[in-house]
Amino acid sequence: MAPGSTIAPPRARKRLATVLQPTAMVYLALVLLLVVGSVLVGIQGGVLLDQGGILNILTRSTALGLVAIGQTMVILTGKLDLSVAYLIGLCSLIGAETMAGDPNMILPAVLLTLACAAAIGLVNGLVITKLKVNAFIATLGMALIIRGYLESVYTGPAGDVPRAFQHLGYDRIGPVPVSALLMLALAAAAWWYLTRTKGGYHVYSVGGDEEVARFSGIRTDRTIIKVHVLCAVAAGLAGLFLASRLGSGAPWVGVDAGYDLESIAAVVLGGTLLAGGRGGVAGTIGGVLILATLDTIFDDLGVTPFFKDVVRGAVLIIAVALYARRRGLHR
Repeated sequence: MAPGSTIAPPRARKRLATVLQPTAMVYLALVLLLVVGSVLVGIQGGVLLDQGGILNILTRSTALGLVAIGQTMVILTGKLDLSVAYLIGLCSLIGAETMAGDPNMILPAVLLTLACAAAIGLVNGLVITKLKVNAFIATLGMALIIRGYLESVYTGPAGDVPRAFQHLGYDRIGPVPVSALLMLALAAAAWWYLTRTKGGYHVYSVGGDEEVARFSGIRTDRTIIKVHVLCAVAAGLAGLFLASRLGSGAPWVGVDAGYDLESIAAVVLGGTLLAGGRGGVAGTIGGVLILATLDTIFDDLGVTPFFKDVVRGAVLIIAVALYARRRGLHR
């Protein structure tokens, strides 16, 4: 038997396994979606990937991407954060009202907004770890508290974002918005943290098996609190970005876009297990781009909102089914 004949099959299986990695699959699906979408939009006489189309996809991706990066860290520990949608609205208001149209207040407003977001994430983490409340209930309770405050204090947009801060939402380098570059930079930082640091290893360990991680000497409570703080700060950044786009704070800007469930969908679509322990930010960004591309194609084709939801739901179910089948084949 030729030496190469005994080595080739394992190599072929290794290549196939690499191609079938969730992250690779989601980016292959994105490329396929762009090709099919370009054909469908072209049949209608439009162009999907011209400068306007690329700008539209990247702008749609930015706010969802920021939230989904934080949500990825929380889900990797086997938890969820359902408070992010209301937190985004609250942070947009804190930022816009603190700025009050004064460019000199931009830095204090950003710091105050992120500090408030971190405090809410800290409360979420403490309730989950110290009071032993399920993360679903704890963050849903926080969402209801924030909603109650917003409903009692605000009836519409408030605050005034100075023009200097609106550059964040509208400036771009070529067809790429500056805000999208910042989102990608945050994703790269999160990827580095999760894959190259001891803290990132702890996140995966807690999501894999919390009890085993605790017996291994990992301070699981500290890890869970940390990811909830990071998730809340990411939601705060999304609130600031949306305030820069709107020119003011808006109490329902996060809820109307459904960033709580949308961020979870993007994370799952990107190949991260809801049970935790597997996945990563790279796949999440792919999932965000798929959802943003779908929305852009639907808008170009004039698809009804009902059909949009049907297709988005079907895509999510098919993706999760494929990941589950792949895991089953590897057992």
